[in-house]
Amino acid sequence: MDAGLKRELEEKVFAGERLTREDGIALYESDDLAWLGGLAHHVRTKKNGDVVHFNVNRHLNMTNVCTASCAYCSFQRKPGEKDAYTMRIEEAVRLAKAMENENLTELHIVNGLHPALPWRYYPRSLRELKKALPEVSLKAFTATEIHHFEKISGLSASDILDELIDAGLESLTGGGAEIFDWEVRQHIVDHETHWEDWSRIHRLAHSKGLKTPCTMLYGHIEEPRHRVDHVLRLRELQDETGGFQVFIPLRYQHDFVDMKDGKVRNTLQARTSMATGAEALKTFAVSRLLFDNVPHVKVFWVMHGVQTAQLALQHGADDMDGSVVEYKITHDADNYGTPNKLTRDDLLELIREAGFRPVERNTRYEVIREYPGPDASLRETPQPMRA
Repeated sequence: MDAGLKRELEEKVFAGERLTREDGIALYESDDLAWLGGLAHHVRTKKNGDVVHFNVNRHLNMTNVCTASCAYCSFQRKPGEKDAYTMRIEEAVRLAKAMENENLTELHIVNGLHPALPWRYYPRSLRELKKALPEVSLKAFTATEIHHFEKISGLSASDILDELIDAGLESLTGGGAEIFDWEVRQHIVDHETHWEDWSRIHRLAHSKGLKTPCTMLYGHIEEPRHRVDHVLRLRELQDETGGFQVFIPLRYQHDFVDMKDGKVRNTLQARTSMATGAEALKTFAVSRLLFDNVPHVKVFWVMHGVQTAQLALQHGADDMDGSVVEYKITHDADNYGTPNKLTRDDLLELIREAGFRPVERNTRYEVIREYPGPDASLRETPQPMRA
């Protein structure tokens, strides 16, 4: 990068000026990861100090049966396939209650787009889960699922959200976003929920008082300019509603597990390679710098691996996703045995090892408990990784 442009970008960041599309593309073109990390670390520290947030959650995927066959997805199954499943609501409750003694604070529920399940299954599942675990927040359903519920119920998204909120819904999930630009999206997504409907549904959720996350799936066939476009669309919507609490970059995964049944459902992987750790850190840094009006950036350790997740905390992220237990959407995040579950103690140790102070939060980012930070006598003040 030209030294003059580098100085100009630094000055804008330190002055708190909003970066442009051109600035974002220029940042991605820089190969100076230490410099990018330092800028992003400055912004994350200004917003969140030395804190890393986490929560204790359980992911529930109540069915993997799906009408869509998205090119990147290894999770979906068609009706009648050997390992297709749909949980009875009682089974979902049993799995959720298994973590009750660990002071679970959130259930994160995402499903396939089941062609035959009736609409009533979904609010009923929330009511039963809330009855069984009244202190646990329900973060459930993507905008893609809400759009699907509109089709199978004949109801409007407004009525659907009202009923789900009445049943205990506290937040939508951020999925279904992938990459919004149609140049890429038409090749990776096999459902009808695109930017117009995704943004419509989140805008509506925000108008009803829900705070939601937003996501981006990166590291497949998109280019940096598509990532910049994606973030700027979300930034503009955030200017309008203020309803996004956190941005979550999700690393695209190759199919390391499901191909063992003889079927490769991820049709992108023959012509793609997963993002490297350096590319992941660059994506976190640039996202933090561009998305100036969202308070938090989360690293989902299941999709990045534990060590990259720790480094992401020094490249703009201030939240490390919780205990999770199992995540059927992707499995081995780095193909080196990334665990399905991290306990509260595991998360505390990882956050301290990275040089930060752990703060346990709930779905609304309200503080549940603050923990001591790393032993100051054993490590220096945390700094971004230096190349």
